[in-house]
Amino acid sequence: MKAQPMIELHGLAISNYYNKAKLALLEKGIPFKEVSTKKRQELGEDGKVAAYSPLAKIPFIVTEQGGICESSVILEYLEDAYPENPLLPADPYQAAKVRELATFIDWHLEICARQLYSAAFFGGKPLSEANAARIRSELETRIAAFKRLARFSPYVAGDTFSMADCSAFASLSLVAMATKAIYGEDLLAAGGVDHKAYTKFIGERPAAQKVLLDRKEATSRL
Repeated sequence: MKAQPMIELHGLAISNYYNKAKLALLEKGIPFKEVSTKKRQELGEDGKVAAYSPLAKIPFIVTEQGGICESSVILEYLEDAYPENPLLPADPYQAAKVRELATFIDWHLEICARQLYSAAFFGGKPLSEANAARIRSELETRIAAFKRLARFSPYVAGDTFSMADCSAFASLSLVAMATKAIYGEDLLAAGGVDHKAYTKFIGERPAAQKVLLDRKEATSRL
């Protein structure tokens, strides 16, 4: 069988969505090359990057056939193109439940907490009292909903490492840190989500250790 050309993963090792894709590549044992590519605000929306990622968002991958953007789509492509070491169950319903949980983490939990990041991590303008209260209320509702979906038995979607763990490992600690910085309280833990034990458990995997080490090194260079 002809070997497939090496995938290029573009983005930054400090990005949770980059690390979501990177963790999937590592767990599936897919050879890939990392290419440091700056965030969209520094790129604009034209040129070479926009040919692969129309909004110049990261991460994106470059394959022999062209570019693919959006982290969830990247993981779906990897699953289809490289079926070894699957990150989805064979059963259609169980696979859908994994996708459901990963989507919930990305599009309901993390995207809500992302409203805090500028003030929490990057020295941005402090949130108004009303805005902070609104975001907190939204987060508490979504954390409660996430707790109903997540299983942590021991993986976030059940007894097997899956796509949902790529999302959870990349984002849960970030959500917790942002809420701690803004509200003085880890809202995930307050909502009954034992994310620290989970993150420690996943962090024992060699692929996760590689992601954490590279993220630490990238952060130290900021």
